[in-house]
Amino acid sequence: MSKNRISTGISGLDEVLCGGLISGRSYLVRGGAGTGKTTLGLHFLAAGIANQESVLFITLGESVIQLHSTIETLGLDMQAINFLDLSPTSEFFAQIQTYDIFSPAEVEREPTTQKIIQEVENLKPQRIFIDAMTQFRYFSSDTFQFRKQVLSFLRFLLEQGATVLFTSEASNEAPDEDLQFMSDGVITLNFDGQRTIKVSKFRGSDFQVGNHSVKLTGSGMVVFPKLIPQISKREFVKESIPSGIPEIDELLHGGLERGTITIITGPSGVGKSTLGMQFMKEAAGRGERSIVYCFEESYKTILNRCEGVSIPAKAMIEHGKLSLVQIEPLHYTPDEFASLVRQEVEQQSATIVMIDSISGYRLSVQKDNLIHNLHALSKYLQNMGVAVLLINEMETITGDFRPTDIGISYIADNIIFLRYLEIEGELRRAIGVLKKRMSDFEKTLREFEVSRYGIKVGKPLTLLRGILKGVPEWTTR
Repeated sequence: MSKNRISTGISGLDEVLCGGLISGRSYLVRGGAGTGKTTLGLHFLAAGIANQESVLFITLGESVIQLHSTIETLGLDMQAINFLDLSPTSEFFAQIQTYDIFSPAEVEREPTTQKIIQEVENLKPQRIFIDAMTQFRYFSSDTFQFRKQVLSFLRFLLEQGATVLFTSEASNEAPDEDLQFMSDGVITLNFDGQRTIKVSKFRGSDFQVGNHSVKLTGSGMVVFPKLIPQISKREFVKESIPSGIPEIDELLHGGLERGTITIITGPSGVGKSTLGMQFMKEAAGRGERSIVYCFEESYKTILNRCEGVSIPAKAMIEHGKLSLVQIEPLHYTPDEFASLVRQEVEQQSATIVMIDSISGYRLSVQKDNLIHNLHALSKYLQNMGVAVLLINEMETITGDFRPTDIGISYIADNIIFLRYLEIEGELRRAIGVLKKRMSDFEKTLREFEVSRYGIKVGKPLTLLRGILKGVPEWTTR
């Protein structure tokens, strides 16, 4: 058997398979009704057509006429696919055929087998898609005969030089475990409120384990592989990224480092997003590209707010130095969102990524583990040398200080916090640094102000006590 890789026609699935299928082998695609088995098979054939290969679609369930609309949706040329339609015709019902001496399996098997042999020997297809192999059960008198027949059938196809993809229609009455044993690989599609794909067997190759997100779109199937941070790394210079505001850079002893994860935490309206945008403004001046994923505020709202505090976000976007992407959380799975981020980092060379905010991102995770997915995404960005800014909103305005409400502090290399203060009846703000792994930092807090002229940071508040409790008091020393 050849170990040459061939594409499934779905780039995300090829990534899960660590390069695609191994040619000259047989693979089972299993799943319930409507999970996308036939669509996957059509992608497989389309990839062969694009590679100038001869392909054959053997259908035992749906007729070619029924498949026509699906094929057109994928943009495939019907003439480029060779069909062997073995699905029952209306004449079968009209003629009310009966078998008095032999069983239906014995009568139907021989002509069906001859049709397949003749078509395969004439076409010599390099790719064959069979939908669905479980229909052969009705040509067999018992389970032993079915297993023997399928094994012999697959061996015949492989000996003709084909790579075979076949589907199963499993049920409690007719499970497909025997087909799983006979195949060289098993791909399972599932739809339980969320579409997923999983590879559970792949002889002769490694593969990415687990459930990966799937979407069926107007142009076919899209697979979003689960993010594995360890396999993505890029060389980068570990240097500081200044904010452009001397007092903040003093707090951070130079700024934030590339390839670090920073949580900017604080209550609503305190200036967290504005602080993150300030780092991006300075990066744009150096010719670097940044991206903000907005889970809560609209695109226009962010632009207006930035322009109102002397951050030229519109000009940064026009010059290709900033991208604002508005995300509707409930429309994205964690794998799909991670795929968007990867494209921006690997194809557009973004150096700063801000997620605004963690609570919005949590909605996209839904049933999945928030900390697990956020950890994987952040570590991937860290390995790629990207500075990650995670905006975390605290529900409490005053009271005892906590960096986060959901236990993600361990992810951060840096934690910058913003607080409201009530001083002499006036509501004011303070900024401080709680954690910084790569260097030392200033241990004092400073007053923080956002105006139409930008961010202004004052001198250390050395004469105030109880700031973290939200009820500061002046001292004489």
